[in-house]
Amino acid sequence: MTPQACLDRVRVVLCRTSHPGNIGAAARAMKTMGLSRLCLVQPLCAVDEVATARAAGADDVLARATTHATLADALAGCVQAVALSARLRDLGPVAVGVREAVVPLLARAASADVALVFGNETSGLANDELQCCQQAVTIPSNPDYSSLNLGAAVQVMAYELRMAAHGGAPPGPATEATPFSSPPAGIDEIERFYAHLERALTHTGFHDPARPRRLLPKLRRLFGRAGLEKDEINILRGILDSIEKPTGPKHAEREPGGK
Repeated sequence: MTPQACLDRVRVVLCRTSHPGNIGAAARAMKTMGLSRLCLVQPLCAVDEVATARAAGADDVLARATTHATLADALAGCVQAVALSARLRDLGPVAVGVREAVVPLLARAASADVALVFGNETSGLANDELQCCQQAVTIPSNPDYSSLNLGAAVQVMAYELRMAAHGGAPPGPATEATPFSSPPAGIDEIERFYAHLERALTHTGFHDPARPRRLLPKLRRLFGRAGLEKDEINILRGILDSIEKPTGPKHAEREPGGK
């Protein structure tokens, strides 16, 4: 089964969501990572223009979202449900880390649907909702401030699922910009640049040939790390030319009172 086919079997289930913006944000988070199946359990708000605005183009995910009277209905046909909870409970499934959870979840998705279950923004998942799931996941947030927005929590889980589905190397954009580069500069061109650089630095008084110290070797080391290209050599030598033979109004005219 392809990675995308596995992701297509993942349901994102939101229980008792109270703000339409969070539904839209969850839809956006899903679509950016290749998830498309959104289930709403007893939503406390309408999927309105606020949800559409926050979805930012994931309207198709919102349009296909299903609404359910109970969590059991939303999970019908799933073989594994993972509950997202920031609070550890005495009863309920054992909590594991995010990356520990996604790999076996995707393995189960190879044969049937699976689900990620998120609770209400304020109260999280109720105990009975948590007990409908076979595993709990806690996102390792800052212990001094562990409040994670619902859309952000969906984004974290959707990202980890995508990374796991593609073995850590998901495909990039369909079209990528080709970075500009020119051929590497030849050693002879680089040596001419160093000679030009020494001449210009001497011209400005920055370099004293009588007391060279270690200036030029350090500059060679600096430019050597850069892996200079032909175009870059031309630019640098153009700068040096402008230092040796200044032209233009800034050099032709001095400020009043200038020396």
